[in-house]
Amino acid sequence: MASKNREKFVLVLPDIRSAHNVGAMFRTADGAGVDKIYLTGYTARPPHPQVDKVSLGAEKWMPWEYRKSTWRLLKELRETGYNIVALEDTPKSASIFKWQPKFPLALVVGNEKTGVTKALLKYCDVSVVLPMRGRKKSLNVSVAAGIGLYHISRFI
Repeated sequence: MASKNREKFVLVLPDIRSAHNVGAMFRTADGAGVDKIYLTGYTARPPHPQVDKVSLGAEKWMPWEYRKSTWRLLKELRETGYNIVALEDTPKSASIFKWQPKFPLALVVGNEKTGVTKALLKYCDVSVVLPMRGRKKSLNVSVAAGIGLYHISRFI
């Protein structure tokens, strides 16, 4: 199990294509009480003009770390006691609103085009989905992350 000094709630951003989305998630993660953000793969990282502009300074105080390999990070987090949760629509996904989070927790959000890949889902303990009522079956990653982060933060 993770130690008491370790973060309880972290966000993992694998291969996020838009620096604007990254900046928005820095701001939202700060507001929702996330302890740390992991930026992986080709995700833009501070200092970056678009990340910095959209995050409005959150990139300066929000703890973050870059890791090249997402799967290695997820494996390491799991080995240290984290519950790894994918925010992704899969045949096995539970509605995020009917699911009970367990901490410490790492929320993995997906790339704008491919979502959380099948290769990464293998390292996740569970996947949760935001129920969609309209015709479109997906949201912008930063919007989806915001809903997920604020919902999960209610349980901390």
